[in-house]
Amino acid sequence: MGLYGKNGILPARKVLKYTGKSLLEQLKESPTLLWLGPQLGLDTELSMELMCLVGTVLSFGAMVMEPLRDSLVFLLLWIFYLSLYQVGQVFLYFQWDSLLLETGFLTFLVAPFHLLKWRSISRPHDGVTFWLVRWLLFRLMFASGVVKLTSRCPTWWGLTALTYHYETQCIPTPTAWFAHQLPVWFQKISVVITYIVEIGVPFLFFSPIRHLRLFAFYTQVLLQVLIIITGNYNFFNLLTIALCISLLDDEHVNFWLRRSKKKSSGSWNRTLLSFLTVLLELAVYALLIYWSVHYFGLNINWEKQLIESKPSFTYHEFIQWLKIVTLPTVWIGAASLAWEILFSMYRSACIRGILQKFWATLQWAVFSTAAVGMFTISLVPYTYIEFETNGNLWPAVHNMHNAVDKYQLVNSYGLFRRMTGVGGRPEVVVEASYDQKSWTEIEFMYKPGNLSNMSPVVAPHQPRLDWQMWFAALDHHTQSPWFTSFIYRLLQGKKEVINLVQVDESRYPFHAKPPVYIRAQLFKYWFTEVNENGELPQHWWRRQHVKEFYPTVTLGDPHLETLLSQFGLKDKGFLLRSTDAPLPFTLTFLRDCLQPYAAPSVLFSLFIAGVAICLLKALKDRTPVNAAGKQKGTRTRRADSGEPRPGSLGEKNGQTKKEEKPVNVAESLELKAKPVPEAAGDGPRIRKKKADKN
Repeated sequence: MGLYGKNGILPARKVLKYTGKSLLEQLKESPTLLWLGPQLGLDTELSMELMCLVGTVLSFGAMVMEPLRDSLVFLLLWIFYLSLYQVGQVFLYFQWDSLLLETGFLTFLVAPFHLLKWRSISRPHDGVTFWLVRWLLFRLMFASGVVKLTSRCPTWWGLTALTYHYETQCIPTPTAWFAHQLPVWFQKISVVITYIVEIGVPFLFFSPIRHLRLFAFYTQVLLQVLIIITGNYNFFNLLTIALCISLLDDEHVNFWLRRSKKKSSGSWNRTLLSFLTVLLELAVYALLIYWSVHYFGLNINWEKQLIESKPSFTYHEFIQWLKIVTLPTVWIGAASLAWEILFSMYRSACIRGILQKFWATLQWAVFSTAAVGMFTISLVPYTYIEFETNGNLWPAVHNMHNAVDKYQLVNSYGLFRRMTGVGGRPEVVVEASYDQKSWTEIEFMYKPGNLSNMSPVVAPHQPRLDWQMWFAALDHHTQSPWFTSFIYRLLQGKKEVINLVQVDESRYPFHAKPPVYIRAQLFKYWFTEVNENGELPQHWWRRQHVKEFYPTVTLGDPHLETLLSQFGLKDKGFLLRSTDAPLPFTLTFLRDCLQPYAAPSVLFSLFIAGVAICLLKALKDRTPVNAAGKQKGTRTRRADSGEPRPGSLGEKNGQTKKEEKPVNVAESLELKAKPVPEAAGDGPRIRKKKADKN
């Protein structure tokens, strides 16, 4: 707990101010379960660890066990992360933290409710709630593309942003060094492609033509995979890929699972419709190519054997275009949502049985209302990209958004707005000494420091301290008050904070005795270049000293004491709770067991174990059984009976299983088995609209 513990950099207990108010009032002011810690005999630190432990167990359980993929489980996970977010301060104020919270709440709306499994589970509203995921993906990608141009960053406008990006990002991967060596013309083309994927392609998310949506899916996933390869952006890219699944349908998922059926030759009108659809698809692709060539001046220079590019529009022209398209995108989203609501209403009306129809209609009404509400309040952060449209929204919409803003249900996005480190990557190097004569650099586990150290791969883990060190280097140290507390804890020799720097104590030069003096220097870092003979250099980095970042301080130093008091970081007395009770003792024991291991190792181990369990379960389900051991005369269930096959999406999501004849597993595994038509009672699934059948 080096970040938020009682001996951490920014103790969470200082955020929770117990003023004698009732629990309900405290939750209303700051919605976090940490208020309940004292009632369990836990301090703030142990309460946070308890939520992390329970959240990890539930997440891993949901990964490997289908019954735990329940809406209540995802609601609890969302509450846990929101509780931590409320006290996370600067270390949790990243866009992907807000994205995870918004996605987590949408997962609660999308996931099945297994407690109602005893009822006839009919979920015709799944298309409505799942549409919200697609709308979130559109807001994320479109805004991320737009802000690059509205920021007036010269590198984005000059198409040279990627010539700086790989070496100036917070924690590069080893592949980033090689990507940095690519020629400038290729980097410019990559920026143009980024604009196309983030600004042009998102409009295809709402296309009624499935192949256009599939094209949008693969382009978005490709972009995220390339980012994963060249940068450590924790869980953000994996989460974005998960959002991209909203662009798929059952037919394509079955194609992945090799359950697709052969399409029978249709009538002449269906053939004509397919032909017209293909022409429309080609027209869209041609428009994207024309738009790219025209507005970015793409031209092949045969003499130099490269592709030249330069924006052919101005900032003011782009702003005028943005004013024109922002409001229509809102209406496009509203029309798409209205279609999903109407189609879901039709599906509810088609369900047989009075009680089943009533229950399905009730669910449709509730979730459609929730979807309309989520869409409405999302318009406020979405239109931040164009303030004139934002100002024209109804005041009631702003009031609705302000009422729920603290719950992080919807957020504004815009990644990589400006490119920093154009003149060199700013990097803070912390130095310590016992006598002010011999100074030793304190190396971090993840951020650049030693010139010969290769950048590690740590995603999906995010080392929060190393990331904030990158932001601290961009400005004066007084703009990062936590840095003073960090220096103070190192002087005190607090083991919790030292573990954030180096888990292996042998690699921390002052593990035996805390340093007496600490200072920090500001350097500029650059990637090294390939040698003239084509050989790789000995070092990954080269650097140049710029200036002193933080003055030399020691414990009791007046300057240090003044800064601690100014930022409210002075240690004060706090209530020590007994750790002899079973729950605090267990949490402390688990913490001590896991402390020697680096966070990426723990995450990778859990993920690999989960994947292995899922693969073993899948292999077990697909293993053929000797037909001789089965009763003679058994037959497979007919696909046209209207019932889902064992293991189908409908049964997995809570479909009430009807009486069925014995199944011959050997016959049921035939490759030419007929596909199952969609049942009205299927659980949440990626549904293909009728209008998309081409």
